[in-house]
Amino acid sequence: MSVLGILYWLSRIIAIGAIIHVVLDNRQPAKTMAWALVIYFLPIFGVIAYIFFGVNRRKERFISRRSMDMLTKRSMLEFVEQRHTELPATYESTINLFSRQSYSMPFINQRTDILTSGYEFFPMLLHDIAAAKSHIHIDMYIFEADALGLLISDALIAKARQGVEVRIIYDDVGCWKVKKRFWERIRDEGIDLEPFLRVRFPRFTSRVNYRNHRKIIVIDGNVGYIGGMNIALRYVKGKGKQDSWRDTMLRIVGGAVNGLQQTFLLDWYFVDRTLLSDRKYYTKPTSEGALMQTVTSGPVGKYPEIMQGYLSIIMSARRYIYFETPYFLPPDAVLLAMKTAAASGVDVRLLVPRDNDAYLVDWASRSFLREVSEAGIRVSLYEGAFLHSKLMVCDDAVSTCGSTNLDFRSFDNNFEANIFIYDEDLARQMCAVFLEDEKHAVPLTSLPDRVSPSFLQRVWDSLMRLFSPLL
Repeated sequence: MSVLGILYWLSRIIAIGAIIHVVLDNRQPAKTMAWALVIYFLPIFGVIAYIFFGVNRRKERFISRRSMDMLTKRSMLEFVEQRHTELPATYESTINLFSRQSYSMPFINQRTDILTSGYEFFPMLLHDIAAAKSHIHIDMYIFEADALGLLISDALIAKARQGVEVRIIYDDVGCWKVKKRFWERIRDEGIDLEPFLRVRFPRFTSRVNYRNHRKIIVIDGNVGYIGGMNIALRYVKGKGKQDSWRDTMLRIVGGAVNGLQQTFLLDWYFVDRTLLSDRKYYTKPTSEGALMQTVTSGPVGKYPEIMQGYLSIIMSARRYIYFETPYFLPPDAVLLAMKTAAASGVDVRLLVPRDNDAYLVDWASRSFLREVSEAGIRVSLYEGAFLHSKLMVCDDAVSTCGSTNLDFRSFDNNFEANIFIYDEDLARQMCAVFLEDEKHAVPLTSLPDRVSPSFLQRVWDSLMRLFSPLL
């Protein structure tokens, strides 16, 4: 047998072994099939990709974090638990779901601002940083070293010099392009700075697939931000549609910040192994205002809590439910729930960008968009900028905003955080944001090339859909 023949059969044996490993992992059938297809048809590339991105080492790697979650959440409840909070009957089961599974407690918030552009978010953030007296905590997927990132870092350094505690968590993959000297300058000024799951050989293969996608900022335990915006200039300035991003961020003041703080402190323990549990990091809950819950999910959890919350709200919708997401690759459960709601007479609308920043995701999502459109869901494609906003609003009663996309990666692999709001006034405001964005979009049904693509395009879209669990 020739050398090429030996190499061929060796690659096939390795591929079969990898496929057996995928099957024995007992993950979601869709993800199992996707990996098996990749490995079978592209044995060399597929096996390498599986080793780097597919091997499931979550339980072994994160068991200590899971136990610490429970410990610190219980300790937090000892001095911020609200004993007389009245839960809305319609969503009491959803609230209890979050409370029981992940100790995500509901809090009454004093004030909430919905920020829909960087021109609103960053000046307000700089004002709050300048007013900080005790501490500033930042948990950010991307912290760019561009002009805006330098401006924010200068403001943080100024506060650190005044004696304010400043801690930053950045995602090592999200910030791959950031030069070391940017971080060194921040660290040299006395700011505590830690990457989330540093990706370096030989640990690369066990870490690159699980990223901290959260965007959370807490100032003095009383002011907090959560949403989809990273610290990057693209949110305020861009040369073209793909360089300008439209996103949503919430600024909250009051008791609901405790949930954001809890999330940051758990992440800080994970990256620094320092448990911060002083009472100064929490604020006393108020008795009047909007009821909110900060809910986190990630690969360490037994259940996908945020996805469960989405499903609970979708199935309880009676009049309408609107979604904004940059990436639409829904798991079967979410897809079925949305289609069932539409078939039940609920006004279901979905807003996604017309031009995506990721070609593979764009192609994979097109068959999903056609499917939900044919099921009666109103699909619109946002123009003028890249829509990166992640929100859902239902029946003028409940809404959510955060870092979670409607895709497999957010629900299964990433560490995400959303805030769920049970308040009519804020739900109406969130609905107004959606309807305003919808004015800058075109209906999917008005684009013949998307609704009725050529045979070859339809085949390509369907092939890419097979790999949607991996994107």
